[in-house]
Amino acid sequence: MVHRAIYPGSFDPITLGHLDVIARARHLFDELVVAVGFNPSKEVLFSAAERVEMTRALVAEMVEREPSGAPVRVESFAGLTVDFATRAEASVLIKGIRNLSDVQYEVQQALTNREVAGLESVFIVSGASFAYTSSSLIKQITALGNDLGKLDSMVPARVIEALREKKAERHPLLDALVRANSDT
Repeated sequence: MVHRAIYPGSFDPITLGHLDVIARARHLFDELVVAVGFNPSKEVLFSAAERVEMTRALVAEMVEREPSGAPVRVESFAGLTVDFATRAEASVLIKGIRNLSDVQYEVQQALTNREVAGLESVFIVSGASFAYTSSSLIKQITALGNDLGKLDSMVPARVIEALREKKAERHPLLDALVRANSDT
């Protein structure tokens, strides 16, 4: 039996914390699927294709640096995570935990996923340096900050460059964050 795990998320954008969880999960399971979710009701900075492309490139770099560990594939999906997990024949969902506030939400989700789909969840606590890194925070800093190079402790260089491009394009989500900040 192959122990296949799914690590779902929006990865908008993928952070060093996400990559930390992926790196550690590779040593716990036979196969790992990084599932880049698409939720039509959620506004994102990067398209599903951009998020998949960035994640694939960063995972490929990781695997090249550290070839031991489970193979990883990156796929996009829409709809319920448990439905995707069933189609992928996964037995486990991986959930990254950064801090105590994540625990309450993730435990509720884990109980629901087990009840609804018989799917177990495994929590991987991210490294201490990533405890307060979130994709939402990254987007706020991108919208409001001037020096995106300061994000290098939170996201890979490839992501910083993509963020610079979105900022230069005046992406509507970043503009909305700027407007929301100026209204307060």
